[in-house]
Amino acid sequence: MAIVEWREQALLFSTDPALLDIDLIHRFLSEESYWVPGIARELVEIGIANSLCFGVYAEGTQIAFARVVTDYVGVGYLADVFVIAERRGQGVSNRLMQFVLAHPQLQRLRRFMLATRDAHALYAQFGFTALSAPQSFMERFDAEALLRS
Repeated sequence: MAIVEWREQALLFSTDPALLDIDLIHRFLSEESYWVPGIARELVEIGIANSLCFGVYAEGTQIAFARVVTDYVGVGYLADVFVIAERRGQGVSNRLMQFVLAHPQLQRLRRFMLATRDAHALYAQFGFTALSAPQSFMERFDAEALLRS
């Protein structure tokens, strides 16, 4: 898959997997996220390897991340979106979402989903809403899944 990049002011938005700072991503997800606290690095690496990943970089240092799990046709699931604490409040998350949603390979998705506890306002700006037919959706949630070896 072709690498997509945007440059905006001093920021680089890129899908180049070689640029990803796996240490930073793992540290954030395992220590700061509410959705996968304590996640093992190996599991973060598996998730990254099986997703379309987006990084934001300032002066060569990663400051934000998002990934999309997708078949590139029918469905996409936005996951692990974050901006490091020092760069929050500067519009990075908005520009990251613009970059994700403009990706050429994601333009045919019929259903693009995500789960969030605290960022509804951010995602609503980009057309995300509550499920249109929640009665049609089901999940099999296993809170212990990431603890298994």
